[in-house]
Amino acid sequence: MLLGVTAAGVLLALTGGVLLYEAHELRSAPAADNHALTDVERTTQVNGDVSSALAKVFSYAPGGTDATERSARAVLSGRAASQYDQLFSQVKENVRSQRLTLTTQAVRVGTVSLHGDTAQLLVFLDQTARRGDKKPATSAAQLSVTARLRDDVWHIVDIKAR
Repeated sequence: MLLGVTAAGVLLALTGGVLLYEAHELRSAPAADNHALTDVERTTQVNGDVSSALAKVFSYAPGGTDATERSARAVLSGRAASQYDQLFSQVKENVRSQRLTLTTQAVRVGTVSLHGDTAQLLVFLDQTARRGDKKPATSAAQLSVTARLRDDVWHIVDIKAR
């Protein structure tokens, strides 16, 4: 009987120790610092701001490239702005002459990490392109995006195709 009580006491102490260790790991793990997992409001804001920004800067029509470029200047900065300028300077020449239209929509956005004023996101886009009167073609794109919070708005600072 005494042996059974002693074994139960040791087992209980061991279980308590394991549970304390696991609780400590949860509080001190890197995941605890990732506010994408805990701050629903900020995660929703960054997802919305980045989705809206990508739709604006990757959508254009033959007569509307000025609005697209204004949107890009408002929501892109750093490396993303440089990347966009290079890409769009090539596209812009063909938009009017070939009557190109591109419509972009973010269909899935996931904030991978959110630390302070910096967020890493994975974004899935649907894009519909039309050249003149031809039938539209739809394609998908997957991007890794880095965004920074400035003046209460998330700005895209880096974009990588995946």
